[in-house]
Amino acid sequence: MTKTLAEILMQQGHIEEAYQVFKTLSEKDPSDMEIKEKLKELSEKIKPLSPDQSIPTTEERIRTLEKWLANIRERKRG
Repeated sequence: MTKTLAEILMQQGHIEEAYQVFKTLSEKDPSDMEIKEKLKELSEKIKPLSPDQSIPTTEERIRTLEKWLANIRERKRG
């Protein structure tokens, strides 16, 4: 997990995922003010889940990340 990954997630509109990456990075380096600012910014954008929404399972997250990786690799080739 890197700041770059979190930034890409933000650019693609995956706010919750970007927040989780920044949260993990913040736990590893609590003194990083840039990460703290990003967490604050993203927490303001995250809306509470409605009752009919569910948190994705680990398997669903893995599938999503694999799709992103495939898209990144395809863009690099093209």
